Amino acid sequence: MADIIEMKMPSPGESITEVEVAQLLVQDGDVVELDQPIAEIDSDKATLELNAEAAGKIQFLVGEGDSVEIGQVVCRIDTSVKPEKKAEPAKSEKETAPAAEQKQASASKEEPVAKVDTSAAKATPVAKAMMGETGVDSNKISGSGEGGKILKKDVEVYLAGGFDTASELAGWGGSREQHKEKMSSLRRKIAERLVSVKNETAMLTTFNEVDMSYVMDLRKKYKEAFKEKHGVNLGFMSFFTKAVTEALNQYPAVNAYIDGQEMVFHDYADIGIAVSSPKGLMVPVLRNAEQMALHEIEAGIKTLAIKARDGKLSIDEMTGGTFTITNGGVFGSMLSTPIINPPQSAILGMHNIVERPIAVNGKVEIRPIMYVALSYDHRIIDGKESVSFLYKVKEMIENPAWMLFGGKEPEKVLLGL
Repeated sequence: MADIIEMKMPSPGESITEVEVAQLLVQDGDVVELDQPIAEIDSDKATLELNAEAAGKIQFLVGEGDSVEIGQVVCRIDTSVKPEKKAEPAKSEKETAPAAEQKQASASKEEPVAKVDTSAAKATPVAKAMMGETGVDSNKISGSGEGGKILKKDVEVYLAGGFDTASELAGWGGSREQHKEKMSSLRRKIAERLVSVKNETAMLTTFNEVDMSYVMDLRKKYKEAFKEKHGVNLGFMSFFTKAVTEALNQYPAVNAYIDGQEMVFHDYADIGIAVSSPKGLMVPVLRNAEQMALHEIEAGIKTLAIKARDGKLSIDEMTGGTFTITNGGVFGSMLSTPIINPPQSAILGMHNIVERPIAVNGKVEIRPIMYVALSYDHRIIDGKESVSFLYKVKEMIENPAWMLFGGKEPEKVLLGL
């Protein structure tokens, strides 16, 4: 007698009522193992995996692209059907030459397309099956899934393009064709939030330039010792994060947000760090960054970046920030006006470092300069505060020792001024 388990869509986080099925990782009717990933789901905050709650034969009640409410039944699993145990190979993996040749000859007669072994490919089961049946080399396909995993749509795109060595060298274009793709719930939510920020805030941006010589010299001098002691690289992001937390202490309105008719201030700094991922730009949060040393900030950013790359960020790790830092410089950006991450009131934009001629003590010198930008909500942050905040960040980057004294000159701290 069949024993059927109904799997309901779990809640990926607070306030989320609906998700979208981004990708089915197994086919309808497959026999799955307990905890085997069976689907990828998109919420308005992140992409998550849905794992089988039991072992058995699966029957999906939803398809790719479907919107599913939290608590809705997404599939049934017949637990009376047990997964087959993988049989041990009776012979050595190395076949004798005559047997291998006979098998190859037989395959060439039966199949017009030579099947390939995709067992080692980093791909979903469906994608592996498609590559195996069509003879596609997994090394020629760029996976768009988490951690570069090859998805079904990646194989379809490759096959539709008919890529071979010659066409890859020749480039793309010429077909004049168009196609449409449904926006994921995550991308739709991002679009809505960006439009609402422009419509609902009085957003302005102020700019400044930072001489990176001092930080670069410090980094060059101590980076090996820093890595040897702390196990992480010394990057620029930790300096900016530390400078930001000290500046936020002096200008608390930049760390606040508007709630109706009230302003909410924070006695802590939860810094959102924009990082790149296969799904786009994610903004995980570094909690209580104001209490962290540089190596703790570097370790925290590294952990969050790896999780973003592998699609392992939780909803909690992406919510609740009080201020955001984004670094367009890693992509070559010289200058930009970053958009505020609501409900926050400000965001700092870092950019690339370029050697520029500047005046130093009446003489022209070539220095590594970074342009920085602060976008802020003018409803809560005055122009004086925004400019002063950004200038304070500049001062601390150009005088790293100031970070030890709350963004003040050490001499003035010593003299009590």
